[in-house]
Amino acid sequence: MVQTPVHPSEERVAAPERDRRRPPGNAPPVVPLIVHVIHRLDYGGMENGLVNLINRTPPDRARHAIVCLTGYTDFRERIRNPDVPVLALGKRDGKDVAAYWRLWRVLRRLAPDIVHTRNLPAVDMVVPAALARVPVRIHGEHGRDVTELVGGQRKYRAIRRAVSPLVDRYIPLSRELETWLAEEIGVPRAKITRIYNGVDVARFHPAEPARAPLPDAAFASPDAPGIAVIGTVGRMATVKNQPLLARAFAALAACLDAKAAARLRLVMIGDGPLRAEAAAVIEAAGLAGQVWFAGARDDTPELYRGFDIFALPSDTEGISNTILEAMACGLPVVATEVGGNAELIAAGETGRLTPPGDAEAMAGALGDYVADAELRRRHGAAARARIEALFDLDQMVARYLAAYDKALAAKGRAPRV
Repeated sequence: MVQTPVHPSEERVAAPERDRRRPPGNAPPVVPLIVHVIHRLDYGGMENGLVNLINRTPPDRARHAIVCLTGYTDFRERIRNPDVPVLALGKRDGKDVAAYWRLWRVLRRLAPDIVHTRNLPAVDMVVPAALARVPVRIHGEHGRDVTELVGGQRKYRAIRRAVSPLVDRYIPLSRELETWLAEEIGVPRAKITRIYNGVDVARFHPAEPARAPLPDAAFASPDAPGIAVIGTVGRMATVKNQPLLARAFAALAACLDAKAAARLRLVMIGDGPLRAEAAAVIEAAGLAGQVWFAGARDDTPELYRGFDIFALPSDTEGISNTILEAMACGLPVVATEVGGNAELIAAGETGRLTPPGDAEAMAGALGDYVADAELRRRHGAAARARIEALFDLDQMVARYLAAYDKALAAKGRAPRV
C-alpha cells in the first residue's frame, strides 16, 4: 500500500511550476524547494543529519520536503517546521519498478528546484528525477551500505556509474568517500563537494562539573568512587557491530582484578537485530548487571553526559554523528579506524582508533581511559575544542546552502544570498 499522508502544506508546496518559478513583475524569487529522497525516515545518523539541516535552514533560503522510498516512523516528529511534507512511496523489498513511477508522479506534483538523493538505496532515483525535469539533481554519500562494505560489489558500482551522468553534484561526507567516488566510481572531481556533518554545540555540551547521573542512579551513581561508564549510541544493525563492543567490554573486565572489573559499566543506546547477540555475549561473560541496554532514546544529550568514555565499534562509517555528539559532550572516543572516523578523531589527542573487528585492541584502548581519569579529562576537553573549531552545525548548514546555490546558479537560476 502506498503511504502518502495528506499534509496541510501540500497545496502550497505543490503549486504549478510556472507559478513558483516565474514570479510576476519585480516580485522576489520564490524560495527554492529541495526534495530529499531517502530509503526510510527512522532513527539513524544520516536521518539525524537531514533533520538537523531542515531544522536549521533559514526559511528565506530554502524549503524542504522528504520522500521516503519505503516509510517513516515517529522520528519525523523531530522536524520542527510543520510545513515540511513527509511522503512515503511504500516501496517493496528488491526491485519495485512501480516505485519509480510513483516517485515521478510525486516530483511532477511538487515541482522541486533540487532533488537530493542519499546513499545506495536512492542512487537510481535520479532517473525519475531527470524524467520529471527537476533542474538540479544532487546525490549524497553518507556511508556505504552493508552490501558493499568495501565498495567492491560490481553490481552496485555499475549502477552508480550508469546514473552518474544524471547527477549534477555529489556530496560525500568524508574524504574517504570522496576518494572512493573519484577513483572507484569515476566521478569527476569537479562534480564533488565534500561536506562534513555538524553538531549542535549548545544541545550537546559537556557535563559540569562531573559526570551526570543516568536514569538508574543505582547503576552508575556519579558519587560512586571509581565507576567508569563506557557508552555507545547507534542503530543495532550489522555495520554498527555492537557485539564487538560487548566482546571488548568482556575482555577488559577479564583482564582487571575483581574489584576494578566490578566498577565497569557499559551503556548501549539503540535497538535492532544485533541487540540479542550483544546481550548474549554479556550474559555469557557474567556481566549482565553491569550493562544497560537502553533501546532507542530521545534524551541522548543527557545520556552522553552520563558517560566517561564513548565507543564506536562499526565495520564502516561515513562521518559519524554519534562521534561528533560525544566529542561535543567532552568525551574521549575509542572507535574503529573505518570510513571517516580518522577524520574526526585526532588519535592520541581526542581519542583512540583501533582495527575493525579487533575486540582485544578495543579493550586495550578502553582500558587506558578507564585507568586514567586525567587522560579522559584532557582528551575530552580537546575533543570539545575540535568540534567547536571544525564541526559546528551552523557551518554544516551554511555549506549545504552554498552547494545548493552554486548548483542552481550553474543552471542559470539566481541563488539566494
